[in-house]
Amino acid sequence: MIGESARKAAAAAGRGEPGVYTLRVNGREHCLLSGRDIAPWMSLGYVLREVLGLTGLKLACAEGACGACTVILDGKAVLSCLTLAVAAAGHEIVTVEGLGVEDPVVAAFVAQAEPGYGTALQCGYCTPGFVVTARALLDRNPRPSLQEVHEGLGGNICRCGCYAGIARAVTHAACGPAAGEAP
Repeated sequence: MIGESARKAAAAAGRGEPGVYTLRVNGREHCLLSGRDIAPWMSLGYVLREVLGLTGLKLACAEGACGACTVILDGKAVLSCLTLAVAAAGHEIVTVEGLGVEDPVVAAFVAQAEPGYGTALQCGYCTPGFVVTARALLDRNPRPSLQEVHEGLGGNICRCGCYAGIARAVTHAACGPAAGEAP
């Protein structure tokens, strides 16, 4: 039987029982067993991709330099390669899969893929990180200026150089669909 103080400490740390960590990802709870599913040294990005199978985020640099692994943790964009999975237990996590195609940011990135208009997508490797970062930015600031968009996306790298198209997609998502236009 688990002692009451151990149960309270586990609950405070986002764990239901000692040795069990609960990650709330995209609205679903995942109970992960320490030593089997999760270890103190594992990054959140690793656990999301390799344990939970959420492969939308990319683990590119593994040192917080590119933004490809960005997720939303309690409403804030964070680099999952630098966040310990055990530290994320008990918090709300949103990945690119949790946004869905109806999200205005996702729709704006797709719409900004038209040739000749400055695409927001080329190879696509950086796209999930930019989309999630943009979603967090617009949740904080629904109508950012172009300068605020540039600053908000500043930690993300696009090797293909699609920065103008990416910024345009974010400003379009902030403006919302025109009258009579589908979101």
